Amino acid sequence: MSDSVRYEVSDAVGTITMNRPDAMNALTTEMKEALRDTVRRAAADPAVRAVVLTGAGRAFCAGQDLREHLTNLEADAAVLGATVREHYNPIARGLAEMPKPVVAAVNGSAAGAGASLAFACDFRVVSEKASFLLAFARVGLSSDTGAAWSLQQLVGRAKATELLMLAEPVRAAQAAELGLATSVVPPEELAGAARDLAVRLAQGPTVALAAIKEALHHAATHDLAESLEKEAVLQERCGATEDHRAATYAFVAKETPVFEGR
Repeated sequence: MSDSVRYEVSDAVGTITMNRPDAMNALTTEMKEALRDTVRRAAADPAVRAVVLTGAGRAFCAGQDLREHLTNLEADAAVLGATVREHYNPIARGLAEMPKPVVAAVNGSAAGAGASLAFACDFRVVSEKASFLLAFARVGLSSDTGAAWSLQQLVGRAKATELLMLAEPVRAAQAAELGLATSVVPPEELAGAARDLAVRLAQGPTVALAAIKEALHHAATHDLAESLEKEAVLQERCGATEDHRAATYAFVAKETPVFEGR
């Protein structure tokens, strides 16, 4: 494991921490590779049924490390396309398509790709001191890490256009109003609130929660008939699980179901 990304598992929750606090968790090549590999590790980890993504120190993630980027850009102008394909795209898909719920604990500034990472998660628990900034246009770039897709899902095309083109910061309270934040909490309560949500999700029907994610992603780009058929396929999958059978028995018996995640 890299020092720039930490991974811990407790109570079926895998916590991924971006760990360059002195640089506001700005993403170097080494860190992007570590984050990509850690997201894949969490997805494949049978001991994990929910994931928390957060940042160490006062920032969630400042996005691309521009000092390293400038050096790379001077050496090869095509480097940006390469890192988007090799690093940012796999990380965004890994979070969005992970067959487990993902909670972003946004402890501070989330800028550029850092904001995009938060938007790729299923839930965003946000500190009152945090903010989002789609900073791409400020440095003459388009969006990446899936922001053009995820923002439209969260706030609609018109507001996504505004946030990306005007590149103005969105404070925590406004993020809640727009639907970018699941909840906003005092800074000292952030870690506990995000973990409580992740533990709650980890105790749920993991296969069904993964199917809900899959259904939502499919419906975002398909018509009603195709979405209905996808739901039928996913219901068949969930109907064969031990969790569904046990929960049905518990419901009939007026008991509280205990989900095993299978």
